[in-house]
Amino acid sequence: MRQYLQCGRYGFDLDVRPLVMGILNVTPDSFSDGGRFQSLEFAVSRAEEMILDGVDLIDIGGESTRPGSPAVPLDEELRRVIPAVYALRDLGIPLSIDTYKPEVMREAILAGADMINDINAFRAPGALAAVADSDCGLCVMHMQRSPETMQQNPEYTDVVEEVIGFLRARIDAMVAAGIDRKRICVDPGFGFGKTVEHNFALLRSIGRMQQELGLPVLAGLSRKSMIGAVTGKPLEQRLAGSLAGALAALAHGAGIVRVHDVAETVDAFKVWQAAAIR
Repeated sequence: MRQYLQCGRYGFDLDVRPLVMGILNVTPDSFSDGGRFQSLEFAVSRAEEMILDGVDLIDIGGESTRPGSPAVPLDEELRRVIPAVYALRDLGIPLSIDTYKPEVMREAILAGADMINDINAFRAPGALAAVADSDCGLCVMHMQRSPETMQQNPEYTDVVEEVIGFLRARIDAMVAAGIDRKRICVDPGFGFGKTVEHNFALLRSIGRMQQELGLPVLAGLSRKSMIGAVTGKPLEQRLAGSLAGALAALAHGAGIVRVHDVAETVDAFKVWQAAAIR
């Protein structure tokens, strides 16, 4: 089953090679790099650096979704995100916007965004209507509860079965809204309402997820607590573990990996592909 993703101005055949999505947080409180790229000048500089490092997509986030994080007012998220889209849209790289607010989706698409990455799986009232008539790519993610409460004793009977079932239902709703499946990819939501054991069960099941849903899988493991739990390393020392996680996701069939460390991930992918059994 071929993996293809229509992403606004761009189209990707993910059977040719997987994609590296670089994280660009324009927030003061991101769990990993909060505040570093909040200034528009620094955001542009970081985006240009990622492009030189070989990034395939840039994911811009204006609201932290780390565990326990509060919601950001709509006006503030728009103030952070939309100028960045205008500043970066002509750099020759698809721009993804990490948001669950329909108003931000609409404004970002008008500004030139190529993808909407929604942790809430386009469940907010008006979210599907905001994206249905565009040609942007759509990433639908699983999350149990909300960022404020998601890590308070997450429970599942069968985490893999339940996540796949949730994603299948959301895909059906998107298709019913007139959205072409070629525009959709799925994200199991590592760290979004899951224990370490849940996360690794989902990582091992990426291939099953891709086969059962028939869509590309986006994996976001970079620097997360599941990496720290295995390595015992603090946030700033999780590069090696994050690279191993990215390669594991790739080996299990992921089409896109969302990362903080673009240059290192691109190099790791190149070596992995050169050594892969053909």
